[in-house]
Amino acid sequence: MSRISNENDIPVTVEVEGESWATALTPRLVQFAAVARHEHVTRAAQELQMPQSTLSRAMARLEEDLGVALFARRGRTVALTPAGGTFLRSVERALAEVDRAAETVRADADPAAGLIAFGFLHTLGPETVPGLIRGFRVDHPRVRFQLVQNYGQAMIERMREGGLDLCLTSPVPDAPDLVARRLDEQRLRLVVPDDHRLAGRRRVRLAEASAELFVTLEPGYGLRRITDALCAEAGFTPKIAFEGEEAETLRGLVAAGLGVALLPPPAVPRPGVAELTVTAPRAVREIGVAWLDGHPDTPPVAAFKRFLLNRRGQLLD
Repeated sequence: MSRISNENDIPVTVEVEGESWATALTPRLVQFAAVARHEHVTRAAQELQMPQSTLSRAMARLEEDLGVALFARRGRTVALTPAGGTFLRSVERALAEVDRAAETVRADADPAAGLIAFGFLHTLGPETVPGLIRGFRVDHPRVRFQLVQNYGQAMIERMREGGLDLCLTSPVPDAPDLVARRLDEQRLRLVVPDDHRLAGRRRVRLAEASAELFVTLEPGYGLRRITDALCAEAGFTPKIAFEGEEAETLRGLVAAGLGVALLPPPAVPRPGVAELTVTAPRAVREIGVAWLDGHPDTPPVAAFKRFLLNRRGQLLD
């Protein structure tokens, strides 16, 4: 930051490229607020535990940088000018916001009552996730959760942006910036209308549905990728009638006779459909937990991660 003078010889501050007001002024805002509060440089210096001469120079430099007088000096005391009063109100709001931000992140990291930002698939919401949280809070009753339901790739992107600590997803991701651990697998069923030609069967080969219209999740969803891969393994490309964003909506479409679907078991049996075990190919989806590699965990996040990893093979019980 550099200073020039105008025709009235009043200092005017201009910003140089790459430096902002916040960068230049932030270290002196607490000092300014202390001087304004005490209206006395010596007493403010004592509170801040710094030499009076250093504080005086800092306030003079602050006024020089801003190009405006913030204080009217009267002997050893100072009083705010109108410009100083305007500046103080904004400074106090800014410092209070910093205090609130610091208290928030400290509270979120508290081992006993911190916050866990946890993402999971919609299909795990009705039963699996509530059961997990209930089990975890037996030993951690005050820990708080911020819950996010979404499809896998959206959760991973949100995690990369800092919005999630960890997520349950499927398929288990494989990316260089992630750590992922397989926790369990879930059988998928071929869901057909209850008046369908296959409805009376308990088991079916997926190839027997090759001529059917399928209702699936939209491209980008993990279950859609699994559906496409299983159909390819069975020797056909599914003919897509409808694409949706939520598994239970797909069950409703099946019940309405609009197609068949490969879906995980429902939380509650749905009337109007028959759910068939797929014998070939092996129709399962792996469910895992993922987090960003190299990111330090707060104590509550570390505890919940250990809890999930200890549930390997039992996640869906």
